[in-house]
Amino acid sequence: MQNLPIPEKRKPWTRRQLLQLALAGGVGVTGAALGLQILSAKLLPRVKIPPLPGDTPDGGNGINPMNVLRDFDYGTVKRENGRTIREFRITAKTSTLQLNSAVTFNTWNCNGRVPGPTLRAKQGDRVRVLFYNQGGHSHSLHFHGTHPPEADGVKPIANGKATIYEFDAEPYGVHLYHCHVEPVTRHIGKGLYGMFIVDPPGGRKPADEMVLIMAGYDINDDNRNELYAFNGLPNYYHHHPIPIYKDQLIRLYVLNMIEYDPAATFHLHANFFHVYRTGMTLTPSETNDVITMGTAERHILEFSYRYPGKYMFHPHQDIIAQNGCMGLFEVLNL
Repeated sequence: MQNLPIPEKRKPWTRRQLLQLALAGGVGVTGAALGLQILSAKLLPRVKIPPLPGDTPDGGNGINPMNVLRDFDYGTVKRENGRTIREFRITAKTSTLQLNSAVTFNTWNCNGRVPGPTLRAKQGDRVRVLFYNQGGHSHSLHFHGTHPPEADGVKPIANGKATIYEFDAEPYGVHLYHCHVEPVTRHIGKGLYGMFIVDPPGGRKPADEMVLIMAGYDINDDNRNELYAFNGLPNYYHHHPIPIYKDQLIRLYVLNMIEYDPAATFHLHANFFHVYRTGMTLTPSETNDVITMGTAERHILEFSYRYPGKYMFHPHQDIIAQNGCMGLFEVLNL
């Protein structure tokens, strides 16, 4: 079987570049710099931010959290016996992540990135996951959702081996996958997790759709998190605000994958959101500006902003927000 390519190794940020970030207080964006366009009745296109001079937009890690926001993997689509098959390839790997100017972290990951790819299918599709383990340890992939026991992903797959998980995509909603080899907390905390979205048969109304996955990093193996992040890198969206349009419907797929902390909240400044709990409903269950989630809990949040400007989002626990789980939306005029 053909293995996935290893991401290009990047250099960490220089002191000069980090100083530029500190002096600037983050990188602002404008509609002209982004060159954004609206597509009628379709999702907004992927947007990119202008990097600092001499800087790489991924911070030297080979992954770009700004791209992770809207990077949905629909797999390779096939037709077998009249059914739609979505085939995904996931390789467990080991690689180093530069969390900030002083801290690197040895991750166990899916396809060389943390979080792993966001897999997406429609309810009723047949999902086929080709799992290759090149991570140096025994790993597995356990999917949340409904499936037979042989696809449950609790059996360890030895390093250098491969297996296939196959099941029907059901029910629709926001699910997840993660390694289930013990100790599960350590395998998840090292980066072996990702989101699995199953769309309802009729889809949802058009929106700018984004994925935000909260996670923690135990950098000294004391079973406590010292750093936290949205989509892999601490404070990335604080220094690189997420550009969105005024009055545009935003649909956030939010997942809490913070281990060692029993729960985390998500708070949106100067606004309220409709909550679709677990995404397994087309009718919002409540409207709020803060929601509490235990580990592995996830929801869909929908909102729009009426006024241009920058607005914070973060957990309402100071220790989590101040240590990396902090971000900004920058609302732009059309």
